[in-house]
Amino acid sequence: MAEAAPRGRARGAASGAGVSEVRERTVRVLGEAVRVLEKGEGTALGVLATFGGLTGFTPFLDRLAERRRVVVPSLPGFPGGGVAFRRLDDLADWVAATLDLLEAAGLEGADLLGHGVGGLLAAEAAAFARAALRRLVLVAPLGLFDEGEPVADVFAKRASEIPPLFSAHPERYSAALARPEGEDEAEWQIVQVRAAEAAARLLWPTGDRGLAKRLHRITAPTLLLWGAEDRIVPPSYAKRFAAGIAGPTEVRAIPGAGHRVDLDAPEPAADAVLGFLG
Repeated sequence: MAEAAPRGRARGAASGAGVSEVRERTVRVLGEAVRVLEKGEGTALGVLATFGGLTGFTPFLDRLAERRRVVVPSLPGFPGGGVAFRRLDDLADWVAATLDLLEAAGLEGADLLGHGVGGLLAAEAAAFARAALRRLVLVAPLGLFDEGEPVADVFAKRASEIPPLFSAHPERYSAALARPEGEDEAEWQIVQVRAAEAAARLLWPTGDRGLAKRLHRITAPTLLLWGAEDRIVPPSYAKRFAAGIAGPTEVRAIPGAGHRVDLDAPEPAADAVLGFLG
């Protein structure tokens, strides 16, 4: 059983009037300390990040935090998520760890947003444990694969190819994954390699972990949100997800945005999420 251990340390300044500072606490999952970032007040909205994880709040998350209490737990292996991912040998291990993480972060039964890798795990959590969440937002989730229109193999790309592959504004992507202030350069390189290793452990080679056979178990109201120029997960996959999910679905595409729609179009993306959640 995961065990919460709040620390309550502020992290960063508020970006707008009336919006609280980012708070940081630690929970224990798989016997390790895992970071949870939180901002805003009111009803909780959990967020599971895509490739590379999150080092802090972004304008997209700030916008969400104007109306919700946004809770961002670190996935295993991602920045702040520890190294216990190396003990996760199959999909069942990953789903169990995700459910433990949500419970430890106080997100059991809450609304949940998952992006990319986090979208795969959010969808699996919704399929395996329907009571684990209330409403679901999947932002360009991984988990399906069509040989005729394959998901990009990010593990085969050179470092210089990654920013334009992920974002319509590569400079924003590079800035978001840059070394945080005060972080040792060598240590930050290790963190990034660890995050890539964790993603590969879950996704390699195609990212198809059989989710298509479980989509019918997702009964929560679901928003499928895509950047219209996504070069990682083709936007056409939204229809595949919508066709398989049993619960009511909405599909929204954000023009001009890539896979990192949260960086490319933070306000339209956040407004779509908030509009869906009500």
